[in-house]
Amino acid sequence: MRRIDADHAATTRPAPEVLEAMSPYLGDGWGNASSVHARGEAARDAVESARLEVTRLLGAQPEEVVFTASGSEANNLALQGALAASAEPRRRRVLVSAVEHPSVLATARFLATRGWDVSELPVLANGVVDLDALREALADDVALVSVMAVNNETGVLQPVEDIGPFVKQAGALFHVDAVQAAGKRPIAVDAWQADLASVAAHKIRGPLGAAALFVRRRVKLVPLVHGGRQERGRRAGTENLAAIAGFGAAAALARTELAAGAYRRVEALGERLLAELLMRVPDTRLNGDLNRRAGGIVNVCFAGVDGEALLHELDRAGVSVSTGSACSSGEPGPSHVLLAMGSRPEDAHASVRFSLGTDTLDDDITHIAEVTPPLVERLRALAGRAIEKSA
Repeated sequence: MRRIDADHAATTRPAPEVLEAMSPYLGDGWGNASSVHARGEAARDAVESARLEVTRLLGAQPEEVVFTASGSEANNLALQGALAASAEPRRRRVLVSAVEHPSVLATARFLATRGWDVSELPVLANGVVDLDALREALADDVALVSVMAVNNETGVLQPVEDIGPFVKQAGALFHVDAVQAAGKRPIAVDAWQADLASVAAHKIRGPLGAAALFVRRRVKLVPLVHGGRQERGRRAGTENLAAIAGFGAAAALARTELAAGAYRRVEALGERLLAELLMRVPDTRLNGDLNRRAGGIVNVCFAGVDGEALLHELDRAGVSVSTGSACSSGEPGPSHVLLAMGSRPEDAHASVRFSLGTDTLDDDITHIAEVTPPLVERLRALAGRAIEKSA
């Protein structure tokens, strides 16, 4: 049985080009990019070549790109590092949207224990940040605002191009978590007026263990990791040479495929999957905005079904899905994203995320659409019998 990966929003299979780019640095090309001899210089060249590709993906300058080990680290460095370097005592407020990735929300809550005044911006029922609430919250005491570009659970597109000017007018820093946006939408840090932006290699068919933070040149940053002067003193530690080389190849591939319209095909597959599920499974609805989302992410509520149980049934049928953010896997309780959008807890528990990628096939959609309805029907019947027995 061929396994179908419908969990691309969690991670992606490394592309052949990525594995080829990494291969030399897992063998004879090993080296420390901080060393000054020939092997070290070759390693440094590889790191800087990859940095240039990530720079192009972001629409930035090479000196503005800091390599990290994960998107979560990049988000932590953005919030903690920028606020630690803040030189304006009166600016003690931090605004983050209520649907941010756990690495942003947990960091914001940590900052609250260190004396920062943290507020979570509400979202509308479609998952989009309430711009009126944002305008009302912005004042001259706000130090930083963090809003993601594409939600990792629902695919909803946040209006970061509209939010940026509001934040700049208030004199605050603007961080965009662009981890889920990469490869799906162009990243334009200048158009967004972003001061900081995070991306990760493994979301764009790159390796695990490599990510990056865009830091605009005028923005000061206190490192989380102290030691050597790597990454212009912003992130100490010997660079993960092979992973960074793979990241560079993945960034180049993502730009090429995006320009060629590869993700439009993925979105068409997502729209087909959504239409099939809505037609074949009664009492089913989309979580999010039908028209304002990355269409390759399809988050669906199957009323009356335990989403976790459906995940395991689909897994046995050869389909990998999720019930929310991979970083929240195993945590009790329904999705914080769906709750923030106004979903009832029982509906949030009944939701499953299908996320597709450039290697998703038409036949994959056909299979998912065929196996899901009977599984939902069976789980609903079991749930009904359980209710009858408890009555």
